[in-house]
Order: sequence, then C-alpha cells, then structure tokens
Amino acid sequence: MVVTGLCFVAVTALVKTLQGRLPAAEAAFLRYAMGLVFLIPMWGVLRQQRPTPRQWRLHAMRGVFQTIAVAMWFFAMSRIPLAEVTAMNYLNPIFVTLLAVFVLGERLAVRRILAICVALLGAVIILRPGFRTLDPGHFAMLVTASGFAASYLIAKILSGEVPAGVVVGMMSVTVTIGLAPLAWMVWVWPTLWELGVLFGVACFATAGHFTMTLAFKAAPVTVTQPVTFLQLVWSVTLGALLFDEAIDPWVIGGGGLIMAAVVFITWREAILKRRVTPVVGETKQ
Repeated sequence: MVVTGLCFVAVTALVKTLQGRLPAAEAAFLRYAMGLVFLIPMWGVLRQQRPTPRQWRLHAMRGVFQTIAVAMWFFAMSRIPLAEVTAMNYLNPIFVTLLAVFVLGERLAVRRILAICVALLGAVIILRPGFRTLDPGHFAMLVTASGFAASYLIAKILSGEVPAGVVVGMMSVTVTIGLAPLAWMVWVWPTLWELGVLFGVACFATAGHFTMTLAFKAAPVTVTQPVTFLQLVWSVTLGALLFDEAIDPWVIGGGGLIMAAVVFITWREAILKRRVTPVVGETKQ
C-alpha cells in the first residue's frame, strides 16, 4: 500500500507538470487511449464475452459516470493545489457509502452517519466557504468524487456477473470513447514530452492498481486503509518542493478527518463481515 500511494501521487504530480497546457478533456483522453495497451493481454477474454442488454446498459452508464469524473479530475488538477486534490479524493469512499443506500439498499447505522458527518466536516474545513474564494476546481472535485462513486457501485454490480478483467476492460474502452468527442472539440496538438508524461500517468495508474491488489491479498483492508493517509503527506511535500505550493494546515486537518471517517467505516464493515465502502484509491482509474 505504501508503493500504491507513491504510484497514485506520481500520477497526480505528472498531471500537475502539464500545468494546463493541454485541455483537461484531451489530456484525459490521451491518458486512457495510451492505457489501452495494457488491455492487450485480456483482449481474447473481451472478445468471448456476450453481454446481455442489461449488462450493456450498465457498462455504458459506468462509462458515462467515469468519463465525467475523469475529465473533472484533470480539470481540477490544472486549477487547485496538489494537496487539495488528494485530500478531496478521500471523499470518494464517503460518496460510495451514501449512494449505496439508494443503489444497493444499504442501511446507515448511527455510527456510520456520524462518521459521514465527520467526513463532510473535513470537506468544509478544506474548502472553508465564506473565508476564501472557491475555485471551479474545488467544485470539479466534488463532481469527480460523486462520479467515481457511481462508477464504483456499477462496477460492484457487474463484478458479480462478469469476470473482473471484463469490468476493467470495458471501463477503459467506454471512457476512451466517451472522452474522444470532448477531446476533439478542444484539440491541441501535444508535444512528444506531453505524450510521454501522459503515458507515464497510464503506467503509474496501472502499477498502482496492481500493487493495491497485492496489498489486499497480503493483509485485511482495515490494515491497508490507514496507510493511504501517507498520500496526503507526500502530496503536500511534492506540492511544496516542486510546485511552490504553500503548506495549508487546514487541508491537512480536513483530509485527516475524512481519512479517519473512512477508516472507521471500513473497520465497522470488516466487523460486520461485509464491504461496500472502497478503500481510498480503489475508485481511481
């Protein structure tokens, strides 16, 4: 999970180096288009699938939510500090927990409601509305968190019906297709350096999900989840050293509250022998 965190922070740092030179939709499209190379080993499995009309609809719906979330994430990266993006990413599992009530019929016990309230308080501390001017990137991150949450829940439904490789593969294909027209409308020819950066993003994202899978096999989620808080520490450090971003104690404190709430919910689900809430990073693609 330590390596996973480093991989995901590398993803955000590489995107940050583009400094908005490429439109968000185009950068996201190129990242996914180049990432399709990692689907080559599972191409045979994808060709053998015969999804039902319902499964096609679910794949398409997930593609729409994931496309919106990814585009908004790339946009936010060009607008707000690295640490704020990382801290607000911690909201993804909280949004999943809330949506699961309506999508999967989950029940919210008092403890989980209190944990969600603590996480939302953490988000308010990060944003501090009324005490500073909010950037469109902050609102984009809220859209990102809700989009990734919806995508995750659809993937959870599909994972009980089709192989995991198919769920991942179809997501990559549908998101690439969904981003293509958005990228075309704002297309700017990228340099070789920018293409190299985005290919690096695809590599680190893939490596992060691989090492996260290894971590899940080696230890229970209640052990691996707290380690993800290190991502915020590394993001704050990289932001200060590489991008001259000020260290904001409000962001660290708010992110810590959100992370504590996620760890508590995860621990409770482990005791109850079920897992709906994803770990931090599991909703990233």
